[in-house]
Amino acid sequence: MNVSRGYLADFVSLLFPELCAACGESLMANERLVCTDCLYHLPLTNFHLQPDNIVAKQFWGKINLEAAYALYYFAKGGKIQNLMHHFKYKGLHRIGDLLGNIAAEQLKQNPIFNTVELIIPVPLHKKRLRQRGYNQSTCFAVGLAEKLNAVVEDHNLVRERATETQTHKSRFARFENMQEVFVVKNPEKLINKHVLLVDDIVTTGSTLEACANQLLKIEGLKLSIAAIAYAE
Repeated sequence: MNVSRGYLADFVSLLFPELCAACGESLMANERLVCTDCLYHLPLTNFHLQPDNIVAKQFWGKINLEAAYALYYFAKGGKIQNLMHHFKYKGLHRIGDLLGNIAAEQLKQNPIFNTVELIIPVPLHKKRLRQRGYNQSTCFAVGLAEKLNAVVEDHNLVRERATETQTHKSRFARFENMQEVFVVKNPEKLINKHVLLVDDIVTTGSTLEACANQLLKIEGLKLSIAAIAYAE
């Protein structure tokens, strides 16, 4: 019976091959979501080894962070853009778990991230969440938590106001667009905690900064940031 199922699976894969979300090539039988070649060659930043990395510098003089990190470099037309497109818009939410696991293995090499207790994803507005069906930052947070021995705090930081797309806005316009958008519902749960705030892509950092400004009002809270990708 198991042999028959194996033949059936092979036959189905011939007719409808699973494709790598990064390069679009057919996946081998033992590969899932992203092919081995892409996983090996995706543009890692190694920011976990660089305290003064580009992401951290974006927030200098703005918010007080313990550490900041992004897993990959993002470039238009590149494999990370393809991967993120499938992740956010094609329903491949499992990519978040995969990338969260990969990122966590790097972050465990940095003592600062080993003290993280709670992981908070940048929230979507409830209307956007209904449309998409999931929050990609939450999927990434779950993958991180599995390896970092931390807990995902998913419904405490909320987005109370829907905002316009940030894609074509200037740096200042993005900052203005994010003011008074986020609220912490139960701040007492975060007192004296080391919180890891996570997002999918860091560009200007305005969304993360707006979230951080609310979280850092909480007594004794220490804050770090992690993202899947950094876009220059």
